[in-house]
Amino acid sequence: MMLEIEPIIRIVLAFILGAFVGFERELSRKPAGLRTNSLVGLGAALFTILSNEAFPGGDPSRIAAGVVVGVGFLGAGTIVKSQEKVRGLTTAATLWTVASIGVTVGAGYYALGIVATALAFVALKLDIIENAIKKRNAD
Repeated sequence: MMLEIEPIIRIVLAFILGAFVGFERELSRKPAGLRTNSLVGLGAALFTILSNEAFPGGDPSRIAAGVVVGVGFLGAGTIVKSQEKVRGLTTAATLWTVASIGVTVGAGYYALGIVATALAFVALKLDIIENAIKKRNAD
């Protein structure tokens, strides 16, 4: 059994990392922003901690699989097809990634969660390069 402070550190860090990604989404004026991403990170971490600590002898991978399915359902709700365009794929992928960060931190892999968050942030900023390429191709 872990010390009482350890699970608190984990959920707070998962919340902060989710909020960090959500802040970028908020600045980009995307529908799933600060609140959604921080809650996904928090929830994923909490489910992970509970599966590992509250149910000794159980299979914690089942909770991780459940988080993946649940967030997949949440992400599917963000994908919309209108006319010939599909929108919301990056939002869905972001929620999925933040959930994986929450599971990672909930399992106690702090550095891995922090690095994954930094990479997610970089990936979301790749739209600058995408837009430059699109503009170049349009000229």
